[in-house]
Amino acid sequence: MRSIQQLETLRYGVIAGAAGGLAEIAWVTVYAGLTGGNPALLARGVTSAAGVSALLPQSQVTLGIAVHMMLAMALGVTLALAWRVVRESRIAGFGPYPFMLAALAGIWAVNFFVILPAVSPAFVHIVPYAVSLTSKLLFGLAAAAALDWSTNSASALTMNPVSARCDKRR
Repeated sequence: MRSIQQLETLRYGVIAGAAGGLAEIAWVTVYAGLTGGNPALLARGVTSAAGVSALLPQSQVTLGIAVHMMLAMALGVTLALAWRVVRESRIAGFGPYPFMLAALAGIWAVNFFVILPAVSPAFVHIVPYAVSLTSKLLFGLAAAAALDWSTNSASALTMNPVSARCDKRR
């Protein structure tokens, strides 16, 4: 039973990470559209910051999006596992939204004030701090919504086996 729960957590983490990664891409695209910026510049920055520019030099934007989404899904899995521990241990009496927003704000701070200035100083200045923080908070909201949905869906099926059987017949 425990391994099934772990697999479900991994699956929900991938979904949460994909939702968060897509939310960030949407936000950066909207921001670039409103300000006349170029979202491809950020995608190329991801490729450069990850140190994989040489892998596909002709497709740095595509590679940047792929790297971004892989990192987003890895982050989603990590956050889903952390959320599961918090939820099961009843450490806090709050839902996934405050947890994810706090986690993503912390991740943003570490990324933009510690890691990225050392790894890729130019990346930090591609967009203003407020825009990158908004991006991370939108990731947190999308990931929390995905985890909240998955938690509620899984609970509903687990708690009500009659409705689960009815749903399977449809």
